[in-house]
Amino acid sequence: MEDAFWLYTDGAARGNPGPSAIGAVLFRGSPTAGHVVAELSTTIGHATNNVAEYRAVIEGLEMAAGHSPALLVLRSDSLLLVRQLLGQYRVKAPGLRPLHARARRLLDGFERVRIEHVRRERNRHADRLANRALDS
Repeated sequence: MEDAFWLYTDGAARGNPGPSAIGAVLFRGSPTAGHVVAELSTTIGHATNNVAEYRAVIEGLEMAAGHSPALLVLRSDSLLLVRQLLGQYRVKAPGLRPLHARARRLLDGFERVRIEHVRRERNRHADRLANRALDS
């Protein structure tokens, strides 16, 4: 699907909470046959792993918005984040509520969106970007 984009995101915290970073990679076309359009790898200061996961999604969605995809497939290895964004889990942690609201507003700005959980081994590119930022 040529007009589709795939966004993989990952957040990392060492210490939980501790030094944290995010990674995201945006593919045009399928991740196996498509090409990387944009990626990000940056530290976000001291945070929990869940905050880092949400920050990765938010910054990844902002990055994807500039490309106006007809379909955006958001993939994360955080089952909690995916289920919260799909409305299957409530957001209980007060610190995550504004991040969840921001992510939902960004998702609403896309024509079509699919949100999918992927196993960690299928999210290596974003994981590598988050860890690279932590290591630098």
